[in-house]
Amino acid sequence: MKFYYKCLECGLTYDIKPGVYLCPACKNAAAPGRPPRGVLETVCEGSPESSPQTNPVDFIHNFLPVEKEFFPPVPVGGTPLWQPENLRNLLGLKNLYIKDDTANPTGSLKDRASYLVAAFARKYGIKDIVVASTGNAASSMAGIGAAAGLNVKIFIPSSAPKAKRVQALQYGAEVNLVDGTYDLAFDKSIEYTIKNGGLNRNTAYNPLTIAGKKTAALEIYTNLGRVPDHVLVPVGDGVIIGGLYRGFADLYEKGFTDKIPVIYSVQAEGSSAVNRALDNGDFSDPVPSNTIADSISVDVPRNGYYALSMLKKYNGKGITVSDGEILSAQKMLSSSTGLFAEPSSASVLAGLLRIREGIGENAVTVMLVTGSGLKDIDGAMKALEI
Repeated sequence: MKFYYKCLECGLTYDIKPGVYLCPACKNAAAPGRPPRGVLETVCEGSPESSPQTNPVDFIHNFLPVEKEFFPPVPVGGTPLWQPENLRNLLGLKNLYIKDDTANPTGSLKDRASYLVAAFARKYGIKDIVVASTGNAASSMAGIGAAAGLNVKIFIPSSAPKAKRVQALQYGAEVNLVDGTYDLAFDKSIEYTIKNGGLNRNTAYNPLTIAGKKTAALEIYTNLGRVPDHVLVPVGDGVIIGGLYRGFADLYEKGFTDKIPVIYSVQAEGSSAVNRALDNGDFSDPVPSNTIADSISVDVPRNGYYALSMLKKYNGKGITVSDGEILSAQKMLSSSTGLFAEPSSASVLAGLLRIREGIGENAVTVMLVTGSGLKDIDGAMKALEI
C-alpha cells in the first residue's frame, strides 16, 4: 500500500520521512494554552495483501508505513481479548470484552507506538530517540529502544510513579526528571530535539505514535471477526483514541466493515480537557490537572484537535469520572477478573458503570485496558487503605 502524512486541518500531504512532525502550514496557528495545530495522520491507499482471516499479523502490518523487516525482535501487540465471565454476570452484559494491553512487553499500550517509531528509526539509520512522558511512554520507548539497539533520552515529571522511572532506567535510558508537569517535560524534549537532533517520539507531535496505536483497533477487529458496537478508552493526550478511530476508519474505508463503533472518551474529573471541548465545541483555557490517574493527567492534550474532530465526526461520547469511582472500579476489575490495571485504565470500567443502563445486554462492548497496575501501586494502595 502507499502511505503519506495528511494534515486533518488543511489537507496538505507530506512524505513520511525523518524531520516531518506537525504540518508547517498549520502549526503556527496554535494559541497559547491550546493543543498543537497541524497534527498529521498517516493515510494508506490501496488494499492489504494479506487476509484478516488467514494471516491477521501480516494483515495488520500491511496498514503500517514501515516494512516488517525493520521492526525490532520484541513481541509487541497480539494482546489477549478477555471474555470476563464474572464481570459479564455482574453487569448483565453478555458480550463484554477486555482488550488487555498490559500484556505488551513493558506493560502498556504505548509499546504499539514505540514499536513503529523504533522500526522507523532503524529504517533510516537513526540511533537517538527523545521522548517526554508521564511514565508509560518513557518506559515503553526505553524498553522497545533497548530491543532495537537505540539510545533513548527521556524527560519525565519528578512526580511520576517510581515504578515507571525504574523501568526506564533498567532498560538503559537516560532519564531527566523535570520539576513540573508533563506539559513542561513535553516542551523541554522538543527544545532538546531542535537543538541536538535525534528522532522525537512525543505523542501526537510524531504522527507515527497515532499510526502505531491504531493497531489496537485492527487487532480488536481480527480478534472478534467484526467491529464491536461500543469501545471505552481512557483519554489523556487523545492519541490512543485518535489511533483507534484511525484504525477503524481504515477498515471502514477499505470495505472490511460497514460501521464505526461508538467510542467513549473516558477521562478523570481532574483532567478532562477533551471531554470539556466535546461538550463546549472547542478547547478553552487549560485547567491544572489533579487526578490519581497519572497516565491520563495532562493540562493541554497534545492530540486534542485530532481527537475532538474524530469524536465529532463519528458521534463519539465523553464520560467523566471521579478519582473515587476510578479506585473503586480498579478494585472491582481486579477482584472479578484477575486483571490488575493502573488507575487510568480502570477508568474505563468506571465509565462503563456510568452508562451501563444505556447499553443493550447483547451489544458487543470492549473496554481497552492500557496499563498494568504494577506501574503505580501507590494509587492502588490508597483505595485499599494500606
